[in-house]
Amino acid sequence: MQELIDQGIRLRSYAEGDHKTLCPQCSPNRRNKSDPCLSVTVKPDGGAVWKCHHCEWVGGAGGHSRPVYAAPRAFKRPKKPEGQHTTVAMQDWFTKRGINSETVAHFGIHRSDQYFGNGGTEGCISFPYYKDGELVNIKHRTKDKRFKQEKDAERTLYNIDAVKTHWDKGGIKEVIFVEGEMDVLSLHEAGYSYAISLPDGAPKEAKFDPADKRFAALANCEWLNEADKVIVAVDGDEAGQALQLELIHRFGKDRCWTVEWPSLHDIVIKDANECLVEHGKEVLGEVIANATPHPIDGIYTVRDYQREVQDIYRGNVQKPLSTGFANLDEIYKVMPSTFCLVTGVPNHGKSNFLDQLTVNLARNEGWRFAVFSPEHSTANHIRRLSEKVVGKPFDDGPSQRMTTQELGDAMMFLDDNFYFIESRDKIPSIDWLLSKAKAACLRHGVRGIVIDPYNEIDASREGNKREDEHIRDLISACKQFCRTHNICIWMVAHPAKMQRNQEGIIPAPSLYDVSGSAHWNNMTDVGLVVHRDFETNQTKVITRKVREQGLYGSIGEAYFTYDLTQHVYKPVIDMPVINHWTD
Repeated sequence: MQELIDQGIRLRSYAEGDHKTLCPQCSPNRRNKSDPCLSVTVKPDGGAVWKCHHCEWVGGAGGHSRPVYAAPRAFKRPKKPEGQHTTVAMQDWFTKRGINSETVAHFGIHRSDQYFGNGGTEGCISFPYYKDGELVNIKHRTKDKRFKQEKDAERTLYNIDAVKTHWDKGGIKEVIFVEGEMDVLSLHEAGYSYAISLPDGAPKEAKFDPADKRFAALANCEWLNEADKVIVAVDGDEAGQALQLELIHRFGKDRCWTVEWPSLHDIVIKDANECLVEHGKEVLGEVIANATPHPIDGIYTVRDYQREVQDIYRGNVQKPLSTGFANLDEIYKVMPSTFCLVTGVPNHGKSNFLDQLTVNLARNEGWRFAVFSPEHSTANHIRRLSEKVVGKPFDDGPSQRMTTQELGDAMMFLDDNFYFIESRDKIPSIDWLLSKAKAACLRHGVRGIVIDPYNEIDASREGNKREDEHIRDLISACKQFCRTHNICIWMVAHPAKMQRNQEGIIPAPSLYDVSGSAHWNNMTDVGLVVHRDFETNQTKVITRKVREQGLYGSIGEAYFTYDLTQHVYKPVIDMPVINHWTD
């Protein structure tokens, strides 16, 4: 306890288990100073380990062994250049691009000489980056559009302090994302002071990777998650559209608005600065004022879907992902924005198989998950997930169990990729669960939600609503959430009591057998059945429903064995996949 206090870590209780508290390294300097971003685990041996989910500070104290302290990354603060100045040629360059000298001075833009590794220095235009009033980075640009930033500088968003100033005035919390510093200056000319841009430009394609360093500046400005309205006014080229998809994914479709750049001689303007030069600041202001919600609720025209269809044509959309099982991939791949029902006879391995699917996606695709699974304690669930990560049993037995080091490595992996939703005082409603899932998506980059099982959700119904109507509305809410946040939900639901057939065997259920309503079959995007043959120790994964057959799956069966020595599922090599799409 004293060692934790010496580190500035103070807990309400120092009892064994997991705790949340403020981080002494970053909380005092954060906008949301009350966020308990530091996770502390007090171990049975009297030691403790901790990790901050904001600044990534990790360390340990006490116990039989101590991990090496890892301080949060130290950023270098650039020195404020002495004698900042501009030149006539530099101001002429800005003037040709519609930027007046007052705007250049307001942003502290100046000329500097920078070394670019070619044996000499080159004259550059330098754009200072400020955060909380402090100079944290400078981005330099040459005549031929090469860029350089200060070494080991903190990544923040250009003009981010202006957004805080705008929000502090009250009213709607609005922010405009553009693609570069010149676009920020252009919107400033048009009367929009709260435009910002990422320091590293747009990606070539949208990968939706939460660890993408290009978007580290967003993590360093976490308070932007409080935005009510996010206008995405990036470039109209392929890279700009990839950036648009990335930003909409991170902030959610429900609060993102997009713009349509005007045309000049039948050629569409590319960005904000080109719009300013070719059409003037009044038209640029109108473009932002006429931004449209993504998507527009109500009635749609073909024009509303023009960009989305073009993205599909170019292949600039999220493609279905591998399950990590080559045989299962033949009949089912994971497609974002889909709702998947998982069912099967009790004790046939539904949850166990789903655990391995999520671990596969976390390991192979970098996905993060929010899990609601109240039938077992979270500690026991982590125990099962650890077995999937290590490929060894957790407990003593006929097979060698995982080592302490392997368990520690597995828990570090799981800590980076899994978040657990718990309601300890009441049975949660679907609205409560989705609100927590939304927070996990926005704060931690979660891509998948597991709700296991459905019957642990509050089944209270208003008025005279029937059970089937309640299930219909619940599935609709989940599907809307999937589409809005571009994530997947897997929901486990048990079938009604199944009868044995003439051979005394309980057959694999259909989706119509799931308790409560035929909506489970009619409304789900993907329906998986996990069914085990205890005599042969083989497990069938059956795709009963795939809404878009040929795109991310088809009706069929794939066979697995459960390896009791490793506690993992393995495809049955000599059992061909039954694929009714191709058979």
